[in-house]
Amino acid sequence: MKMIHAIIRPDKLDMIKKALEEKGFVAMSILEITGRGEQKGITLEYRGEMVEVDTLPKIMLMMVVNDQDVDTIISIIRATGRTGKFGDGKIFVLPVEMMAKVRTDETWR
Repeated sequence: MKMIHAIIRPDKLDMIKKALEEKGFVAMSILEITGRGEQKGITLEYRGEMVEVDTLPKIMLMMVVNDQDVDTIISIIRATGRTGKFGDGKIFVLPVEMMAKVRTDETWR
């Protein structure tokens, strides 16, 4: 099993979620986060003054999936979430040693 952490643009969440659901990937956790990447924030005009915004709002999707589904999920997120501009996001894949359900005594290794 693998855990996928996908950091995406907030405005792409609904499209990515729908595309994943259409392929049968419905289980996920969604977190609102802030961060910065290569663009190191942005400059905005606020009340006539230029203001540096160091971190930007992002969404993190967390999914635990079977090993064979990782490439499919990454392809869906990339195709649906890409704008071609800085800030499109990153995807991290981590190994999962075990998963246990709280409601039942089921455990996966």
